[in-house]
Amino acid sequence: MAAVGAGGSTAAAGPGAVSTGSLEPGTASAAHRRLKYISLAVLVVQNASLILSIRYARTLPGDRFFATTAVVMAEVLKGLTCLLLLFAQKRGNVKHLILFLHEAVLVQYVDTLKLAVPSLIYTLQNNLQYVAISNLPAATFQVTYQLKILTTALFSVLMLNRSLSRLQWASLLLLFTGVAIVQAQQAGGGSLRPLDQNPGAGLAAVVASCLSSGFAGVYFEKILKGSSGSVWLRNLQLGLFGTALGLVGLWWAEGSAVAHRGFFFGYTPAVWGVVLNQAFGGLLVAVVVKYADNILKGFATSLSIVLSTVASIRLFGFHLDPLFALGAGLVIGAVYLYSLPRSPVKAIASTAASAAASGPCIHQQPPGQPPPPQLSSHRGDLITEPFLPKSVLVAHQGEGVVVAGNEDVGLASFSFLALAQLGPNSLISIRGRGR
Repeated sequence: MAAVGAGGSTAAAGPGAVSTGSLEPGTASAAHRRLKYISLAVLVVQNASLILSIRYARTLPGDRFFATTAVVMAEVLKGLTCLLLLFAQKRGNVKHLILFLHEAVLVQYVDTLKLAVPSLIYTLQNNLQYVAISNLPAATFQVTYQLKILTTALFSVLMLNRSLSRLQWASLLLLFTGVAIVQAQQAGGGSLRPLDQNPGAGLAAVVASCLSSGFAGVYFEKILKGSSGSVWLRNLQLGLFGTALGLVGLWWAEGSAVAHRGFFFGYTPAVWGVVLNQAFGGLLVAVVVKYADNILKGFATSLSIVLSTVASIRLFGFHLDPLFALGAGLVIGAVYLYSLPRSPVKAIASTAASAAASGPCIHQQPPGQPPPPQLSSHRGDLITEPFLPKSVLVAHQGEGVVVAGNEDVGLASFSFLALAQLGPNSLISIRGRGR
């Protein structure tokens, strides 16, 4: 089965873009299993490494870099990467690329402006994460940040009329309880902290980041339903808005200090590692996330929490007490329970209710007639790709990846946004940890 790629090219579906029809069943199964394990490793490492690297860079002695400049640099690098990918898809033809961007960005300015709101929210969220990680231990942040699953679920119910199973509601309650226990341990002074850290400010930043993450992801899905556009084009548009809004935030929050000390003041190899992780981590996750089912993604979240906790003990002297262990255990269990697949009947009912609420978006063919082909539409040099009536969100920490396909994996959460093309009938995806 073939899929139309972001640039209109056709790619074989399946692991590694290799047609499984040419492989023996045992070989194809083994290859898919290996890719699942690779995707698990990538998700765990990216989720944990971003938080740990930010915490490490923000707590190093010496001059501290400006977080707003790191946010801007990550957006610039992501935008340039997507521009290069579009250039490659046009086979190095500068004229075709310019015509394509003119048509997609300027002529279709309404679609471009739709991305301004989520881009603003994601830029704010990126800056809030620096505030939170600078004031909370990495393990505490990693656990508390899972509240984005709760906020995304609530916004999906309110804005998209999604329905949750009883198990999912129970897991969300368990998640909230676990986070509350961890925060009670933090407020009670269960672990020593530097004098320049403010746990209250860190908690407020995490909550605001989770709220913005959930709203942005659901809003992004809502406004782009029925729309069309290349995945890398969407990411480029987000990067343009993100860079501009990031510069405005930089000027407003730290403009005089940056003007006095320089844009790259305090940049070290560790800081550049953080910027590169933010810029490319989400794109890397987007490549492998299609090989991970929802249970595997939930398992990756749990492992990343454990890895962050162990690394925090070794790197930052984090003290693991029974109260934190209890809260983290509840959160890990809640994430796993929430990621369990729903029964087919409930999943279909939820999808039907969501589709009915958002209006008709599938043309019903008369009996006996074949369904219309789902091919890319061409308008001049602009190649667009059909969006599915229902999108599937995959959450992952760090780079928010919105992934939509024909698999019902439930709700998800989002972090920094990166868009990726994911095989047959796939839309774009955001995860949120996501993830």
